[in-house]
Amino acid sequence: VQLQASGGGLVQAGGSLRLSCAASVSFFSINAMGWYRQAPGKERELVALIGSAGRATYADSVKGRFTISRDIAEQTQHLQMNNLRPEDTAVYYCYCSANLKSSWGQGTQVTVSS
Repeated sequence: VQLQASGGGLVQAGGSLRLSCAASVSFFSINAMGWYRQAPGKERELVALIGSAGRATYADSVKGRFTISRDIAEQTQHLQMNNLRPEDTAVYYCYCSANLKSSWGQGTQVTVSS
């Protein structure tokens, strides 16, 4: 599965960004899809995940601020990030699990200034 991510950038604290990730296969082939992030000097961590049934899981640090969604027809998933904080600064990676294999998109930088 090939994943194409877009939508990162620089924003002030309290602002919003929307990340998108397009998959090269039908969502019916995908078990789960979501986003991880990695800040400098830290391990990669789960941000949000959405399963094949549409159920979403979020990291505690982003609950209430981030929303993951998917457009099945467009084979695209989105991460709406509101009320961004400087600690959200990281490289965000699109992730997909399909046919027992994991795939990663290229990272997209999100920088939140204080």
